[in-house]
Amino acid sequence: KVNRYLGIDTKGKTYYSYDVNGYTFIVLCTEKRLLEKASLTKEQISFNMQQVKNKDSKIEMLLRRELWSRGLRYRKNVNRIYGKPDIVFTGKKIAVFCDSEFWHGYNWEERKKDFKSHQEFWIPKIERNMERDTEVTARLESEGWTVIRFWGKEIKKNTAQCADIIEKAVHSK
Repeated sequence: KVNRYLGIDTKGKTYYSYDVNGYTFIVLCTEKRLLEKASLTKEQISFNMQQVKNKDSKIEMLLRRELWSRGLRYRKNVNRIYGKPDIVFTGKKIAVFCDSEFWHGYNWEERKKDFKSHQEFWIPKIERNMERDTEVTARLESEGWTVIRFWGKEIKKNTAQCADIIEKAVHSK
């Protein structure tokens, strides 16, 4: 028996929880007839936002696997480096950022028109993320770092090509 609605993830998949013999299971509901078009409560929106990863995302994992398979060794999400890059080659001073399109404002002038609710929150938030990206890049470069940024869709579409760029930077330093 389904106990409660948990939320919808970024790809529109709906999750429910149910209990069996004291264990709680999270269920992905893909059948359209079971999906409800109800407006989300604050708790449901909060759950959805908590599911957004800030590290070990799919795009990071794709790129890291490719780099690892090439014998490139790196650190991930290094706190002591400004901006906390996703992938770091400390000795070579190379910082790699895997930027998702939503949070980092890809095609922003067009995308910001898509927000139908809470524009007063989302537009400044994403614009601040974009400013922060510029500040982080400028500061790291001023400290002698090579900063490489990829959009998530670049990584998904051309993982090997992204890894080529990083590998070339690593071998040239």
